[in-house]
Amino acid sequence: MGTSLLALPAAAMAQAPAAPPPPSVELTTLNAREVPLSYSYAGRISAFREVQVRAQVGGILMERAYIEGARVKAGDVLFRVDPKTYEAEVARAAAQLQTAEAQLAQATRDKTRAVELFTRQVGSQKSRDDALSAVDLAEAAVAAAKAQLKAAQINLDYATVRAPIDGITSLDVVPEGSLVGVSSGDSLLTTITQLDPVYVNFSFTDANAAELRRIADAQKTHTADTKLTATITFGDGRVYDKPGEIDFTSASIDTQTGTIRSRAIFENPDSYLIPGQFVRVTISGMSLASAIVVPEIAVLQGPQGKFVYTVNEQNVAAMAPVTLGQSVEGGWIVTDGLKSGDQVVTSGVIKVRPGAPVAASKTTVQTAQAN
Repeated sequence: MGTSLLALPAAAMAQAPAAPPPPSVELTTLNAREVPLSYSYAGRISAFREVQVRAQVGGILMERAYIEGARVKAGDVLFRVDPKTYEAEVARAAAQLQTAEAQLAQATRDKTRAVELFTRQVGSQKSRDDALSAVDLAEAAVAAAKAQLKAAQINLDYATVRAPIDGITSLDVVPEGSLVGVSSGDSLLTTITQLDPVYVNFSFTDANAAELRRIADAQKTHTADTKLTATITFGDGRVYDKPGEIDFTSASIDTQTGTIRSRAIFENPDSYLIPGQFVRVTISGMSLASAIVVPEIAVLQGPQGKFVYTVNEQNVAAMAPVTLGQSVEGGWIVTDGLKSGDQVVTSGVIKVRPGAPVAASKTTVQTAQAN
């Protein structure tokens, strides 16, 4: 009976299962590398310029010389106001100038005679001075007449309304035959919208602005001609084929939204971009010279935050909390928690336990340069 009792522990030990083998995992060795960055924002398209075409002289609108909604060039004739009154003003001003010039010629001749008589001591000094003053007055009258003629000619030219810019015309505001004036209430004739190029307005947070400034300052030590570019993505996922450039960034933060207004400019030769259209703007052209990127599949979420499993030289796994930055091609930028040369588990993470050994079935080494 005593022998059987002694034999029980040995039998139990013989029946205990063997320790399981280390789980098979795949590892990726992290390398610091240059990583291009991009930032995406909601944007809205607006016209490059929108100009109101107004009458600068009053009268009957005689003719509309364009088709509504047509594309016009700067200098094209749009409207003609009845010019008869202004033609008469030009003729009257020209006649006044002719009269003033004749008077100047007469005064000049009188001055010549008065000076000659005074020199010969036949005429008086007063006669000479009066003749000189008459010439000055006649010259002033000629200058005033020329100014009146110029003003009359400007009004006559304004009777022909021309396009101030290239663009697309709107519907008529005033039909032909209407009486137009020069006040704000009755002078508007049409509107021209310039659609090539166009603006895309968007806003970004002050945190993004600070990050962009830091990256730009760092890049200045590597390259002298850092240039931000912009691309447009439509709601259906299509990408506009012409890149744009950032041409304006506000110097202050909008107190209502807490964001910084910015603007990009895009070529639009085919009028494909329409004012008021909502798009997605992606800003690129910056990069981090030395960044750690961890594959997305390696990142896990725990009670204390995000972490990855690292494996040391003895093939023992450890939990490494990480702080992640921007999502980029190939994974997430790691701002804290990992360094170049660390090996992280990218496949089989469910089987890994902190402090337990693993068996690496495959190891991938990141390239030193961005893809």
